[in-house]
Amino acid sequence: MNTEQDAGTRKGRGRPKTFDRDAALDKALELFWRHGYEGTSLSDLVEATGAKAPTLYAEFTNKEGMFRAAVDRYTEKFASQSEAALVCPETSVAGGIEKYFRSTAACFTDGKKPGGCFFICTSSTLSADSAEVAEMLRNRHSNQEQHLLTFLQTRQAAGELDAQTDVAALAAYLCCLLQGMSVRAREGATHAELDALIDTLMLQWPVLSTLGI
Repeated sequence: MNTEQDAGTRKGRGRPKTFDRDAALDKALELFWRHGYEGTSLSDLVEATGAKAPTLYAEFTNKEGMFRAAVDRYTEKFASQSEAALVCPETSVAGGIEKYFRSTAACFTDGKKPGGCFFICTSSTLSADSAEVAEMLRNRHSNQEQHLLTFLQTRQAAGELDAQTDVAALAAYLCCLLQGMSVRAREGATHAELDALIDTLMLQWPVLSTLGI
């Protein structure tokens, strides 16, 4: 085949499709969120992403690698948005907590994606065979609590919370409330229903903010 014919052949074949990593992770994230880590197979991921299995293996190594990348994607797209409410120094302690919870409630009940928290929903369905994945998700839960604790400690150091307030216990309590909201959202609770829970939280805040005194 001469050069002109060869060029024509290449042109006829068209350019190979490029792999869109973020788009693939968005599809994988929704699958894992909806069906859990163990309930999602590689064939499910291939079908959802439109990528071939060798492409996914080359990019993520295996299903666990893709799940870990999906966890990072969730943090980037959703979790970080809520946590931004905790780094606004102009907002009061109560205002920061309320903004954080309301932003989280909006995420949990967004009808465009599965309900609840991705971390909580996936960790609750894991068996003992997925110990490493479970450990990673526990660490993510711990990070969430640590963000709240750091916020409370910073405000306590600034004199916005009483020095005797048990901020560690308060952060743990708030995380438990978030987990309960996630379960409710997964079971079909509406945004308005979660907002009503947050209304109750804020009514209790004057007492909660003195926890341990």
